[in-house]
Amino acid sequence: MAPKEEYSRADVRRKFGVTERQLKSWEQRAWIPASTSYAFSDLIAIQTLIKLNENRIRSTQINKALASLRKKLDWIKQPLSELRVVSDGKKITVHVAGQKMEAISGQILFDFEAAGLSGVRAFPERRQTATRMRESEAWFQKGLELEETGAPVDEAIDAYRKVLELNPGAAGALVNLGTIYYRQRKFPEAEKYYRNAIEVDGSYPLAQFNLGNLYDEQGRVKEALDHYRKALTLNPNYADAHFNLALLCERTGDTLKAVHHWKTYLKLDSSGQWAEIARRQLERLRQVVIR
Repeated sequence: MAPKEEYSRADVRRKFGVTERQLKSWEQRAWIPASTSYAFSDLIAIQTLIKLNENRIRSTQINKALASLRKKLDWIKQPLSELRVVSDGKKITVHVAGQKMEAISGQILFDFEAAGLSGVRAFPERRQTATRMRESEAWFQKGLELEETGAPVDEAIDAYRKVLELNPGAAGALVNLGTIYYRQRKFPEAEKYYRNAIEVDGSYPLAQFNLGNLYDEQGRVKEALDHYRKALTLNPNYADAHFNLALLCERTGDTLKAVHHWKTYLKLDSSGQWAEIARRQLERLRQVVIR
C-alpha cells in the first residue's frame, strides 16, 4: 500500500491504466523521464497528466504552462511532480503555498469566498517555500526508506509527521500514515488520515481506494462500495478497485456487477496470481448463472 522506491513500466500501466504508447508520448515531450522504471514523484506527474487529459487540455497548452512555470518559479524543476497542477477544463492552475496561480499568465487567483480582501497576503518568498518543499520531500523519502527497511514503525510515523509539518497538503504522507495505522488495526486513526488525504486532494484515487478497503475490512459494506466507486470515477482503469468491488458485489449477491468487475480486472491485468483468482471467480459465477 505504501509507495515503493521504483515502479516498473508494467506497474505504472497497471496502476493507472495507461498504455505504453501514452507513456512514450509523454517521455518524448519531456513531461516524464524516459526510463525503464519510475520514482514515486514520477507517479505524481503521471497522475496529473491523466487528469489534464480527462479535462481535454491540449498538449500545446500543457507545454506552455510548464514552460511558464519553470520561468516564473525557477526553483521548481519538475512542476508536474512538485506542484499541485489542476484544470477546470479551460485553464491550468497551480497551488503554491496556499495560493492559486494561473500557470501560463502567472496571475494569482484569490479565493474571495474563503477570505476577504483584508486577508489577502503577499505571495510568499520563493526561496523559503522551495526550502520547505525540499525538506518535506526529503522527510517523505526518509519515511519510505524506514518502512521498506523494516525500521521501528514509530520512526516512519515521525518522518511522515515531519512531512506534514512542512507541507500540510502532502496527501501521500497522509495516506501512508493511514496505512500504517490500518496495518496496526487502529482503524479510527487510519480513517482520520485517509479522510484528511481526500480533503487535501480530492483527485487522489489511492486515498479513496484505501478508505474503501478500510470500510470493507470493518464490514461497512455501503461505505466501502461508495469509496471503491469513487476511486473508479477518478480512474476507471484502477485494477485493484475493480478486484475489490467484484468481491464485494459477490458478497452482496450482485452477480452481474461482480461479473462486470472481474472481466474489467482481467482486461487490465491478465497475468499473475490475482488474475488466476479472478478467472476462477468469473468461471464460478458463470456456472451459477447458467444453472
